[in-house]
Amino acid sequence: MSGTTLSDEQVRFIESGVSISVASRDVRRVPSVSKGVGCRVAADRRQVTVLIDAAQAAQLLQDVASSATLAVVFCLPSSHRTLQLKGRDARPVALAADDVERAARHREAFAEELLPLGYALPFARATHGFQADQLQALCFTLSDLFEQTPGPNAGMRLEQSR
Repeated sequence: MSGTTLSDEQVRFIESGVSISVASRDVRRVPSVSKGVGCRVAADRRQVTVLIDAAQAAQLLQDVASSATLAVVFCLPSSHRTLQLKGRDARPVALAADDVERAARHREAFAEELLPLGYALPFARATHGFQADQLQALCFTLSDLFEQTPGPNAGMRLEQSR
């Protein structure tokens, strides 16, 4: 799906305090998954970088190295609103100067999202915990974008023109 871009609202959503699940597959098509701890979107709104804790994502990193495929799901727990982004050119990239701070801000925003749902702050923070020295960035070009919020539109391909 060439030319797929994120809208400003979609960028705000995926960079907010959402749950991030990052998945790939090996050569046998066996999936691997890890949680993401932050995200940044390039100015062109086509390049997406997800932040992961490498110590928690060894298989995912191995699978990205061999397949270059990535699927990332962003879900807001309070509403279950969910977007899925896919890419076919995923690769590790250098961390940006503010990525550790970005991941810390994301952890706090996600914790704040969980508090009204009855979760204690220490637990809410721990769900998106990461080791700063293990932070790694995976970048991909958006190839597919799907609505995945439970309901009649789940699985619907979303298209944005450049």
